Amino acid sequence: MPRFHARPAASSPRGGSSTYSSRVLARLMDDLVRVPGTNIGLGLDALIGLIPGVGDAAGSVISGMILADAVRKRVPVSVLALMGWNLVLDALLGLIPGVGDVADAAHRANLKNLRLLERTLDQGRTVDVSSRTYLVRAVLMVVLILVVVLAFAVLAIWGLLKLLRLV
Repeated sequence: MPRFHARPAASSPRGGSSTYSSRVLARLMDDLVRVPGTNIGLGLDALIGLIPGVGDAAGSVISGMILADAVRKRVPVSVLALMGWNLVLDALLGLIPGVGDVADAAHRANLKNLRLLERTLDQGRTVDVSSRTYLVRAVLMVVLILVVVLAFAVLAIWGLLKLLRLV
């Protein structure tokens, strides 16, 4: 059964910046069900990651929603870079057949990114809303991360097709 614990919503000093949607998404992607007899949680990321190339790309796009939430909440670019690294590492791990799927499930990038987001907001570390350069840098960071992840997915699909001698 899914575990969506009611936890006080993290908020910024400006108030009203709940991370509820990011928390729900992280739980769905990384911790939806428990493996019976263990303390190990698995989510949709592990399931869709089983589809070579496409699954990891789809999971990364969905996971990017937490990153987009962090941009909306004006999290510093340095924190966005850490969150992006978690997504890129998640995609790289997913490229390794078999073992990569287990490592990908163990990495739990969405829960890591949720913790980074909530900790940053709890500490009141946000960028001034009027800073236009922030928005440009943040959007470029998110686009760059998604392009890198999608490039890995294309590479994986191409490698799979080559392995199957379809190309």
